[in-house]
Order: sequence, then structure tokens, then C-alpha cells
Amino acid sequence: MGPGRQLKPGAPLRPAAGSWRVDPAQSQALFAVRVAGRPVQGRLSLTGRVLIAEPIEDSTAWLAARASQVSTGYPVLDRQLAGPGGLDAGSFPEISFRSELLAWVPAGWRAVGRLQVKGTEHELACQLDVDRDGDLVSDSSHFRITSNWVLDSRWITGQWIPGLSRSITMTCSFLLRPAQAPG
Repeated sequence: MGPGRQLKPGAPLRPAAGSWRVDPAQSQALFAVRVAGRPVQGRLSLTGRVLIAEPIEDSTAWLAARASQVSTGYPVLDRQLAGPGGLDAGSFPEISFRSELLAWVPAGWRAVGRLQVKGTEHELACQLDVDRDGDLVSDSSHFRITSNWVLDSRWITGQWIPGLSRSITMTCSFLLRPAQAPG
């Protein structure tokens, strides 16, 4: 059996080795935060690339989002989040994540890397779920990875925003396609 095939219950489902690109039309970071006691949800579109290596621990990933494209459905909050007191999209147009380690642990895939926000890097560990709607990932022209993160709101904003919770939960869902394949 090759990579991507599940050998026994609980064994890791993994993508085939190779170069993959993030499909920006079907990839996003969804976040949730409490502002003034009310839950607020938002999104950022994602781009990037992934290299699945042998051994898998040598794999790398790079994800990026445009800070100016933060969208909560509340234009005033979007401007505040993208503005100088928040993400400061004018000075720091890109938010990025670069993986440094990919590992299979009994609870599933984990990635450790560095999240760069406003020119500052923050260590980040996250859980990864590989999904191909029940198909074998290695036999696929695309597959989805979903990752759950928890961010500190102080990484986003240096100014006090009334009622902003300290933790921001984020789910990054990105569709990967072979790097040479058209979208």
C-alpha cells in the first residue's frame, strides 16, 4: 500500500508526496471572537503552497492572507481590524504561516510553525485533519486540510478594543491541488 492509504483503523491518512498549491477560491481562514460581549465571526481568503516530502517530517507549508481583506460583515469593525490599530494592512499587507514540523501523533496530525502578523513571528502549534470525502488521498487530484488554531488577540491589535476577548479561535480550511494542475 502506498502513501495516503489507511492501513488500519487509526492509522494516518496522508497525501502523496509532491508539490501542492492552495486553491484560493476554495480556501479560507474563519475566525470567531467576542467583541463587547457579542460573538463576531469573520474570514480571510488563503493562498499558499505545500511540499509533501519523504520522510513526511521534512514536509513544508506556507499559507498567506491579505490583511486588508479581513471580513466580519461589519464594515466599521473590518476597517478597525485592518487599520493601524489592528492588523495595520497598510504597513503589513500579509499575514503568513510557515510550518517547521509535521508529525503524526496518536491523536492525529500536528504542525508546528511560525505565524507572522504585523512583522512579528509567533510560535503556533495546530491540529490538522486531512479529508478527501472518503476517497484515498494519494489517488486524488485534490484534497482538503482543516486546521484549528487559537490566537492571542494582542497579536492582532495593539490598541484596546472595548470588550475584545483575548483568544481568537480560527479554523483554516484549504484545498490543495497539484502545483502544476490548473485551478
